Amino acid sequence: MTSRPDTPLLDTVNTPDDLRKLPPEKLRQLADELRAEMIDAVGSTGGHLGSGLGVVELTTAIHYVFNTPDDRLIWDVGHQAYPHKILTGRRDRIRTLRQGGGLSGFTKRSESEYDPFGAAHSSTSISAGLGFAIANKLNDKPGKAIAVIGDGAMSAGMAYEAMNNAEQAGNRLVVILNDNDMSIAPPVGGLSAYLARMVSSSEYLGLRSLASKVANKISRKIHSSLGKAEEITRGLVTGGTLFEELGFYYVGPIDGHNLDHLLPVLENVRDAEEGPVLIHVVTTKGKGYKFAEESADKYHGVPKFDVVTGEKAKSKAGPPAYQNVFGETLAKLAETDSRICAITAAMPSGTGVDKFANAHPTRTFDVGIAEQHGVTFAAGLAAQGMRPFTAIYSTFLQRAYDQVVHDVAIQNLPVRFAIDRAGLVGADGATHAGSFDVTYLASLPNFVVMAAADEAELAHMTYTAAEYDDGPIAFRYPRGAGVGVEIPEQLEKLAIGKARIVAGSESGGKVALLSLGARLGEARKAAETLEAKGLATTIADMRFAKPLDEELIRKLIATHEVVVTIEEAAIGGMGAHVLTMASDAGLLDNGLKIRTMRLPDTFLDHDAPDKQYDEAGLNAPHIVETVLGALRHNSAGVEEARA
Repeated sequence: MTSRPDTPLLDTVNTPDDLRKLPPEKLRQLADELRAEMIDAVGSTGGHLGSGLGVVELTTAIHYVFNTPDDRLIWDVGHQAYPHKILTGRRDRIRTLRQGGGLSGFTKRSESEYDPFGAAHSSTSISAGLGFAIANKLNDKPGKAIAVIGDGAMSAGMAYEAMNNAEQAGNRLVVILNDNDMSIAPPVGGLSAYLARMVSSSEYLGLRSLASKVANKISRKIHSSLGKAEEITRGLVTGGTLFEELGFYYVGPIDGHNLDHLLPVLENVRDAEEGPVLIHVVTTKGKGYKFAEESADKYHGVPKFDVVTGEKAKSKAGPPAYQNVFGETLAKLAETDSRICAITAAMPSGTGVDKFANAHPTRTFDVGIAEQHGVTFAAGLAAQGMRPFTAIYSTFLQRAYDQVVHDVAIQNLPVRFAIDRAGLVGADGATHAGSFDVTYLASLPNFVVMAAADEAELAHMTYTAAEYDDGPIAFRYPRGAGVGVEIPEQLEKLAIGKARIVAGSESGGKVALLSLGARLGEARKAAETLEAKGLATTIADMRFAKPLDEELIRKLIATHEVVVTIEEAAIGGMGAHVLTMASDAGLLDNGLKIRTMRLPDTFLDHDAPDKQYDEAGLNAPHIVETVLGALRHNSAGVEEARA
């Protein structure tokens, strides 16, 4: 392939097949152009920047050396895969990232054959890669699986569970540890690169295999001594003892930005007969863009920004973010209660726990990407008399569901669950939507489940949870800014299982709207429309999905013609519990007049939140139409009965 001198090299590369036609000496130029393209694209769309910048050279080298897509490249989490998308036929759509109808911010199977496995939660790549490798082995097919996993993702137990079972995959599995934060590596330089090339060479691997076979023939004691000597020696040189104990042949550390170092090592590993292999690559998050390199978070996730100045688009001043309301409220409560402590799973700023940590550092625990451990750790704290708050995104709490059931609910331990990002989350899409927590928590005995309608309610619920010692209690709240409700200085301890009437009267009306959580604002808008149509409307902020305010629900069913439940949660949530209660109590015998509004039974793609809720049918016009439809149905039923 040739190009005119003034033609950017990246313009000649649409797929990895094009990339592999380039001479190696051209790859540095290509990587530089790839980095510039990514910076420009994310500047116009927003998204994850620092992680992708850190793997530009690694991405280029992997696609150059391995035969993707036949060799399966699996990115852990996937938020660093923007350069990968540009090189795999998606450059023309890269400025649609995280927008409705555009490219996903993560890897996605339906998007490209170069995305063999979808990912947005961490620490899954090695397990998936092992599956690909073993499937090829069982079917006697060629092709390797390359799993790229970050040092943060290696804090999750699942990664080690996979590695512990990976030996049977042999040389079909390659794991690349992208180390950009842990500082577990000795200085990376010429000697380290030379050693990496040496120990990944076929000659060295063959010699190691022969030595292993010879060692197995001699006495166990001598074998043990030799093994220990090799372990100590190689540990001193390369630091790979841990991974070798898990059955991997360790290579590294190597400079992940030096293509002269990367290419020969990857080629050696590609051609090796020994395996599985772990390559330890050291990179810099935000590499090549000074504003990202100098930023404390390395521009991990950014809004749109000016590429030249690095200045990020400023959001309009408004109400505080829900996560900050939680963190600041909890920090204040902890001033007078030494039993309160906070746990987060690698999301201190995302959950507001950083606010708590600033005030109470010794009572703050970031367990890394280890939600299972975090929940059981909290259970232990609670069993010893502490008041732990586990602040975890709804979508990530799913990873610890067995611990929630077995270690918390069955033992009835007072662990407090602050569930952030409840409901739909916009650009992060289906993988991060907090759709299921009401369903999976309200089904558990002993649990109390609350949902905040606004920031003041969130503050009240945080206080209520702190004071509740009778068992596990959870409260959910959405992503983003509150609605502008003032938070009172004196917080209210809510009566467990009691709702509040915020409009109309429980004693009578045409329509009753039972809202749980942050759809309350849409319920208010719908009520205004219904009132304008002459339909007297009562709104109840249910506050609790469990226990339900059964007394109030009975009154509303008895005194209103139509009752509609509204929640930004999946099937099986509050609406299902209301229907079950009403059915068990025989309240539906005189004709069905309850409708449930909840998230649809599908995974909604990324888009602006308002558009997502439109698609879900949970905005004010949908509430109005649901009410009118129920009234028409009731009227038709009455007319039919009269006939």
